[in-house]
Amino acid sequence: MAAGQSNLAARAQTTDARLAGMTLPRGAFTRNARREALQRFTKMGVPMRRDEYWRWSDPAAFVTVSPGAAAAFRVDMPIFSDREKLRLIFTDGVFDAENSDDPTLAGVEIARLSEADEADIHWAKPYYGALEAAGHVPVARPLAALNTAAAREGVLIRVTGKADRPVHISYRQASETSDVTLHHCIRLEEGAELTLLETGTPGARANVVMEVDVAENARFHHIRPQGRALERSLLTHLFTRLAGGALFKSFTLTANGRLTRNEAVIDIAGDGATAHIAGATLGDGADGDFHHDDMVFITHDAVGCESRQVFKKVLKNGAQGVFQGKILVKPGAQKTDGYQISQALLLDDDSQFLAKPELEIYADDVICSHGSTTGAIDETALFYLRSRGIPREDATALLIVSFLADAIAEIEDEVLAADVVARLESWLARRKK
Repeated sequence: MAAGQSNLAARAQTTDARLAGMTLPRGAFTRNARREALQRFTKMGVPMRRDEYWRWSDPAAFVTVSPGAAAAFRVDMPIFSDREKLRLIFTDGVFDAENSDDPTLAGVEIARLSEADEADIHWAKPYYGALEAAGHVPVARPLAALNTAAAREGVLIRVTGKADRPVHISYRQASETSDVTLHHCIRLEEGAELTLLETGTPGARANVVMEVDVAENARFHHIRPQGRALERSLLTHLFTRLAGGALFKSFTLTANGRLTRNEAVIDIAGDGATAHIAGATLGDGADGDFHHDDMVFITHDAVGCESRQVFKKVLKNGAQGVFQGKILVKPGAQKTDGYQISQALLLDDDSQFLAKPELEIYADDVICSHGSTTGAIDETALFYLRSRGIPREDATALLIVSFLADAIAEIEDEVLAADVVARLESWLARRKK
């Protein structure tokens, strides 16, 4: 058998095995979307290491029938604890109504996917699976399609005004073999505003999809410190569509995890819209295998829009980091301002950073730039701090926080940004040599 045929056969076999190990929900208002998503997944098949956008990250952990065991991190450092918020708690992918807050918030309608999907009519019907379906061009994302077909739980959030406090989705892992699939669907109506917080570890293995549709002049802020479980395998997809004048900002902090892959697909479809996405990663291979992959695809399809991608990674003790980012400017998307930067700070010779920045431009009146750098601690700056009496470990921590500052600056809320910095400093303090 030729190599190509062998690869196709292996993909088909693994795809069939993955589906055979699952019981897919039928759904009510999601029924058609689930059926179409299953067709997409079956046609694409599971991702393989030979696929261009998986060549640096092994998808095996996400395509095997059963997840590997991952010890649950049961005691976590509080974050955002001083901020009033509406908490929605999921334990091993199951909604915990007893410990969650009453999901009543002025200007915000919140429902559980599992309950809402018992009816044939729901406001989310035109949105569930729609952005995921559109997000496969030009890069196939089969595990997102599988999520749309298989997810039983998640939250459906419709925002009609300015929420007076953030909505906080909190994930907790109780079982060492929990295999979690969650699908969140969020719609911001014209002029609405919401801050969404995501924290914690969904499960030993998790596949989480979030679709965010932002109408004209609406504002969406997303802050996601990912949980501290060391052995988890986590795959997230963030699909976003922006109408005219809309604002989208997302920041992710990752400090642990055997394998984490965060994908973002952002469609800037309305004139004057703004999309900023940023990430800060701290990886220490001394805790076990650490591999972190950010994949971002932003499409400019309107006039006078702005996008920013700011990703910083600090890696040591054999940790691996990956960044794959693209800006696509379509014909007619004049006055585009697109910016992309990915940087890694390697604290030893054993760690590795792999980057694939891309620009594809079909308009002539644009400002677009990208860059990627990898380096070590600035010895001159380190010497300066030490000459002022600061111990080497503390000086290194100061330089690391400074290095990550550009990514954290994408958080508009100063109180929430301070909480993120405190989490970073706590992580660094625990790893002083």
